[in-house]
Amino acid sequence: MNPFRRNQFPASSPPFAAPTGVLATAVLAAFFGVISARLSPAKQSGDSSLIVHEWGTFTSIAGVDGAAVEWLPLSPKSDLPTFVEHLRNADVKGGLRGTVRMETPVLYFYSPRQTTVSVSVSFAKGLITEWFPHATPVHPSEAFPMTLNPDVNGTIAWKNVTITPASSDTLLRETAPSHYYAARETSANLISIPTSSGNQSEKFLFYRGVSGFTLPITAKVQANGQLQVANNAGAVLTLILFERRGDKLGYTISSLESSATLNAPSTSGTFDSLRSDFENALVDRGLYLDEAHAMLETWRDSWFEEGSRLFYVVPRAFVDSVLPLSIHPAPNQLTRVFVGRIELVTPATENAIETALLSADCEALQKYGRFLATMVEIITTKHPDSAQAARLQQAFAAYCMRLPCSPATRR
Repeated sequence: MNPFRRNQFPASSPPFAAPTGVLATAVLAAFFGVISARLSPAKQSGDSSLIVHEWGTFTSIAGVDGAAVEWLPLSPKSDLPTFVEHLRNADVKGGLRGTVRMETPVLYFYSPRQTTVSVSVSFAKGLITEWFPHATPVHPSEAFPMTLNPDVNGTIAWKNVTITPASSDTLLRETAPSHYYAARETSANLISIPTSSGNQSEKFLFYRGVSGFTLPITAKVQANGQLQVANNAGAVLTLILFERRGDKLGYTISSLESSATLNAPSTSGTFDSLRSDFENALVDRGLYLDEAHAMLETWRDSWFEEGSRLFYVVPRAFVDSVLPLSIHPAPNQLTRVFVGRIELVTPATENAIETALLSADCEALQKYGRFLATMVEIITTKHPDSAQAARLQQAFAAYCMRLPCSPATRR
């Protein structure tokens, strides 16, 4: 069916008499000019067969007042394959203090035919630090600051992204383990980007960054272990409060309109039920099941490690405001599902870290991975006993000197 049939008229009953001569030329030129003007926007409006899905995470640590604090991972060591590109061709993300670490957003593409698009992303008050395949331009790039500038938004762009429904391209893979590869386990199309050294192929566009934007939620830990949560997003939030102590874990799922006080979950849950409920929450927001599964497989060794944390599904409007995404031609469907992760320093976590520090229990401290330095800072800053706080700081400094037993898991 002709999509512009409504603009046509039956030959048996023309709406006007056929003009002749110069007048005919003028009228026909005007008529086809109008038709051309109507057709042009339709051609540029987008690709009606293209579907794009994205997932990613915003990771933060709640301070004493419940707001996100600036933090650095305990070690800047990268956990990404070496073929992933970085600012200054180095892993600089670990050296940037920010309130939010944007981790592993991936863009999946689905099309029944080969097509080419261009993609650009802007990151409010932040910098794009890692990406793959090759992108151009990335700003700022060579003039890379060691501190975030709240007045500067980082940007990244991929041009000539070719989406191929069926392809036998071999994807890069290194022998060293990395959670990066789990994101490939979906039915998304392969994409490729031309570079000076040949095409780079992948199952997604990948990028990371660090920012100082304000989260749409605060999570304040009370002295009794309860969590006071406030929603500033203007939309109902889905919350998953999680806790793990050794081999035991627990979680609760709730909805938050404005504010609430949450009790610590009982550690009588199972990972299978948690994974199922978490996947369902992601699918409800628009991800395909294999995408939701890939997201959880990517982060299961970090999301569900020792400690307490609050997860929330970030409202789409907020994602678009801090991470504007542009795709040309525009897809028929664009789904963006981001999960916020807030690390919580609960009384149980405080006691566990304090005990481990004073007993030089390296194995126990390793469980808190990249968050440990900031957690120790929060604990010692508010500690009622200044002498004990000093001992904890000295014990942490000694721990950091024992590099062989430093946490190996980095994000």
